[in-house]
Order: sequence, then structure tokens, then C-alpha cells
Amino acid sequence: MSGPRVNSFFLGNSSGVNFSIILSPRDEETGKLQLSNCSGSRRAGDWNLVVAPGMNISKVTVSLTRALELCLPNATECCPSPLCLVETLQVLACRGSVMLAQLLIQAEIFANSSFTGNVSENATIIPNQAFKPLGSCPCNLTAGACDVRCCCDLECTPDLQQLFSGSCFTGVFGGDVNPPFDQLCSSQSMEYTPEWFPFLCVQSSLDNTPFLGYFYHGSTSTPKVPSFKIPLQTSPGRLFTGYREGDPIITEEDEYFTVPQQSMAGQCVGNAPVAFLHNFDVKCLTTLESSKEGLPHDVRINTGTADFIQQNVVYRTITDRGKFITESENLHAAEVQCQNVTFAEHYKFIWKDKNIEQVNVTVFLGSLCDGETLTQRFTVEFLSLKSTNGEELLENPGYQAGKPVRAANMNASDPLASLNIWQPAGRGLCASATYRPVLFGVDSYSGCILEVDIKEDCSLLRGNVTEKLNALIQATHIGKRHNSSYSDLNDWVEIIRLDPFSSNVSTGGLKGICPDIPANLNIRIIFAEVGAVQGIPQQQILAVQISYSTVLWQFQCGLGCKNTLSFLPITASVQFIEVPAQPPIPVTRYRKIYAEFDCNQNDVCWPQLLYPLTRFYTGEPYSQCLAKGLLLAFLVLLAAILSNPWFPKLWNR
Repeated sequence: MSGPRVNSFFLGNSSGVNFSIILSPRDEETGKLQLSNCSGSRRAGDWNLVVAPGMNISKVTVSLTRALELCLPNATECCPSPLCLVETLQVLACRGSVMLAQLLIQAEIFANSSFTGNVSENATIIPNQAFKPLGSCPCNLTAGACDVRCCCDLECTPDLQQLFSGSCFTGVFGGDVNPPFDQLCSSQSMEYTPEWFPFLCVQSSLDNTPFLGYFYHGSTSTPKVPSFKIPLQTSPGRLFTGYREGDPIITEEDEYFTVPQQSMAGQCVGNAPVAFLHNFDVKCLTTLESSKEGLPHDVRINTGTADFIQQNVVYRTITDRGKFITESENLHAAEVQCQNVTFAEHYKFIWKDKNIEQVNVTVFLGSLCDGETLTQRFTVEFLSLKSTNGEELLENPGYQAGKPVRAANMNASDPLASLNIWQPAGRGLCASATYRPVLFGVDSYSGCILEVDIKEDCSLLRGNVTEKLNALIQATHIGKRHNSSYSDLNDWVEIIRLDPFSSNVSTGGLKGICPDIPANLNIRIIFAEVGAVQGIPQQQILAVQISYSTVLWQFQCGLGCKNTLSFLPITASVQFIEVPAQPPIPVTRYRKIYAEFDCNQNDVCWPQLLYPLTRFYTGEPYSQCLAKGLLLAFLVLLAAILSNPWFPKLWNR
């Protein structure tokens, strides 16, 4: 390592694992490192070890606690020379006295320095990258330090190069900025050399290599970085006309109103803007050092008409921390540091037309200590001012892509229900899997693993699998629209259920084999576009069908067959099928006959039999094509006449 901090990862369950760091000086006689043991601590000299535990992976951070400034006269706790620190560290992971993993770190750190001399007015001449390589070692990215795997870096000592000599960067990035190219006659790099290569190869100097301008992109322009500040009035006297769906919410300071959200990569981003009429519910794993919070709650929000409203904030205290703390590390009571942080934030935006009328925020606070992993939750919900009895009557009645599909159980007193699929966690077992709602227009495929004993009764296994699949669909009807009313049965479509197929095949008393296991749940949702509201297409669900696919389960025997448990994967798939809102117009007999001559629908195109003589051919002028065509027709006619039997008789006469 060449910096004051380095990160690594410990794979596996870290519960009960003791992490320690020790300094490992070399033996002066043998030159070998001293033997290590598991009796160390998390501090050694000027080094500190911090572990952030996860579910199956833990982040290990080794950091230097001393200053890296060059010494001034009569100063202490500083670096006497530019090469400030050269030490060898060992990070150990032990369970009891048994060593599970060991990490060796060679630290060579230089002191921080700042330039204090006179600045020269002579400008550095940068060569044109199109004609001369800008640098002979592109992988040398750090000044004054050795870059790992960069074997052309002159700042890497021979001892450091031995650590990565077998995995150096190759190609142009690794320093081979002027390699022989394949078209060169002296090059033998082509795997399959064609027979004509010696006659058409290139005799040239390497100064003309095509790799010369590898990093050259011609003239460049300075990119315009968009600012987070958005002027609401582009011209004097022009007022903000309200929000549209998807527009970012603006604050009084003309900035985005942000709440932590998940990115496309699955990580949580703290400064993500909130979009108008877009609800979300995200969970972020964090620790005490990296806990996230939304904007300060005293920030006023633009209503959409250049007016500003204050957030109504209610603070509550979390008493049951078990729902939020996913994993904790065993630390000594004296070393534990706790702090009050945000466990959850719930935002409710009350809107009308294109404006925001009210913002209610509920903040849940709790105590988080070092070594604990917190699952923070952030929710944003937009409620119409026209809502009654907690039901949101949207002005946009149809489904929008990415919104949850509404479900109802009309046989229960409380018809509220849901249509879900699995969201596995940990080992992927069904016992620990959670649910997530089915989103409209999003084809999904999920599953979990069911543990099955070798002596499992087939009938009980079928019932157990069917029960777990039916738990995903606790509903009898699906809403046609996003604002379907529970009191109107016409707003809902009944779910069509197809029972799993059973062949009644007997296994003859064999253990570990069960046929006709309904392990796959298939959900097909048929929808159509029935119109538009304010230019936004409206989608409506027409029918929902649920079916099962059966499999043959057979016990899988491992090494020695010592394990009596096997695994059965069960899955659930969701498919959205779009159909026309109205039945298509029947094809007339004229269209059927015309389709036979349509070149876009058939492989054989009769209208283009004489393609060179048609206007579609643009390879030559039409007059030339017509002349050549007439000449060809004359020759064909002449050949036909000369080959006729009566022509010689006529000629003889």
C-alpha cells in the first residue's frame, strides 16, 4: 500500500470471528517474518483496524492514524524524510485460536509535500498525441508512488515489482505504446495468416504504427456540466406553471429536493431527486460512519406556483431495534460508541392538479452503535387531495409502468390484498425469503430453494409446495385500473386458476423420487392500451391467468450420501402480454390476394422479376437500363426465331 488507508474483504460469516492487526518485523538473520498468533488487537502502533460486517462479506479497513507531514525545525510527530514509513503488517481473522485468514500488507508511504518554490513561466510543451506518444507508460497514474501491476513504472522498486511481476498490465496501457501491428510484414502475431499475406503486407517503420493515436480523439470541447440549481423563471414575469409527472421537486433555493434512493446498480444514492407523482420505498444498508439522511427538514418546498410551504415534521423514537439492525459485531462495552441516527423517514406529499398542497414527514430515530449494520428505510408517497377513506383517486386512472398491480380478495371482509413474487435473501431458502409486489409491465422471474428430506412423502411435498406458491397470491381479483374501487366489482377481473396437471404415476414405494411436483408458478397478465389522459397512454388489465408447471423431483446424492436433505427450487414467473384494445379488422379477400404480391411480406417478389427495368433500380440511369433491356429482348427474340424449324426452310426459299 502507498496511501494511509487500504480496504479488503473477508468472505464468509463473520460472527464469532476476531480480527486483529500486528506489526511483523523481519528477522535480521534469516530475513523471514516472525510467526503470528491470534492474540492481537485492532490497534498496532500507528495503525487502526475497522471491520464493517455484512451478510456474507465483511469490509476490512486498515488506516494510519499518524500525520504524514514533513518535519519542520524542532517539530515532532512528523516525517523526517520523504519516505515516511516502511512497515510490514499482518491482518488476522481468527475464531478462537484457529486462524481462518491472513492478509500481508507491505506499507511504503511517502510524506505529504507542497511546492513552495518559485513558479517558472516556461510552459510545458505537450507533444501532439496524433504523431508522438504522450507517455511511454500510460498505467503510471500516481506521481511519486508505485502503481500496482504497472511494470513500466520507474518508481516501483525491484522488491515491489516481484509482488506483481506475473500479472502486469499488457498492451498499450501497460507500456507497449508502439507494438508491431498485424499488417506489418515482419509481424508474426496473426493466428491465421492468409496465403496472400506476403504479397499484400505493409513494409513500414514502427513510427507509422496505427497505435500511435490510440488515446487521441481529435479536437475536444469543454463539457457543460449541468448544475443542480434550476432557474424557475427564464424570463422576467414568467411564473412557474406547476409540476408534471416525473418532474423533480424544487426547493426554495432553486435546488432539487433529494431523498436517498437506489441507483440502477443497487447501491443507495444520498442526493437523488424526488420525482413528482413517483412513489418509492427503498432500504439501504449502512453503518454508523456512513448513515444517510434526507435534506434538512426546515427546507421549504416550491408548491408549483412559485409559492413555498414548510414541511410538517413528526419525530418518533424506535423502541424495537431488531427490525432494523441486521447484524452486529461483538465488541467490548468500553469500546462501543453509540449515536442517535435516522432509522426511517416517511414523506407524504398531498397534491392537487399540478401543485403540492402539503408535505408531511415522519422521522424515526434510534441508537446505532459501532459494529452494527442498520437497514434504513425511506418512503415517498403522493396522495391526491381528492382522496377519500385513504383511497387515492388518481386523475390518471390507468396503470403506469413500474407501479404495483392492485389485487383484492372479494371473499374476505377486508378486500385489501396483494400479488407478490419472492425476493430471496441469504442462502436463498424459502424459509427466509421475503415478498415484493408485482410491478405493472415488468416481466419478472424469481424463486427460492425448499429443503426436502429423502423420506419426504410425495403427497405432503406437493401440498407444501402448492401452499408456498399460493401464499404469493392472496387474492381472487385484480384491478382493471390503478384506481379500481373495492366497492365496484366491475372494476376488477377474476383470476383464472388452472390446477396443476397430475399423471397419477406411482413410484412403487421408492424413496427420494416424487413426480408431478408443481414447482413453477406462471402468472400471465393480459393488458391493452385503452386511451390517453393528458397525452399519457392509459393501460388497463383485461385478464389474469395462473397456471402451474410440474417437475420430477429426485434426491441428489452428494459425496458419500451422508446428507439426508436435498434441495428443490421453486419459481414464480410474471409475463405481461399486450393485446389490441379492439379486435382487429378481418382481412378481406382483396388484401389476401394483394399480400401474395407484397414484396415486404413474401420471399418471392413477382413485381420485381424484371428489377433492372423498373424505377426501383438506381444503379444506372433509367435510359441506359431501358436500352440494355430492349437489346436483351431483341437478342432473345432473334435466338428464338433462329432456333425455329421453319426458319431454314424460309431462308432456303
